[in-house]
Amino acid sequence: MRAFELSQRGWKQKHIAGALGVTPGAVSQWLRWAREGGIDALRRRKATGAPPRLSPQEKAQIPRLLELGAAAFGFRGDLWTCSRVAQIIRRTFGVSYHRCHVSRILRDCGWSPQKPLRRATQRDEAAIQRWKEEGWPQVKKRP
Repeated sequence: MRAFELSQRGWKQKHIAGALGVTPGAVSQWLRWAREGGIDALRRRKATGAPPRLSPQEKAQIPRLLELGAAAFGFRGDLWTCSRVAQIIRRTFGVSYHRCHVSRILRDCGWSPQKPLRRATQRDEAAIQRWKEEGWPQVKKRP
């Protein structure tokens, strides 16, 4: 808005850019917007971002697909990670999402991604607890 005001007072674009601390290209773009769309074209507006790749109807189908369980889609264990959900979206709708963006889709659907526990299947909890109580105090350095 300030660039437009200065332009109306007869300032040159390079002087406007210097006064506002922006590039001459930015000033040129702002003035073009004002010429083409009027002063309202210069008002601040929220960036819309890229259009969604899934339609609202497709997005509404995701919870129903997930309710079938991970095993229904050939996964071992009934756990929905972002990677698995991304694969289901790609198979079902033909739309690819990076696994990091799937958490937003899940959150919009009222779900949250699950993180698998990374533990050995042969883990012996009783032996671990026994070592913590008996073995660790012997190994631990004392002041």
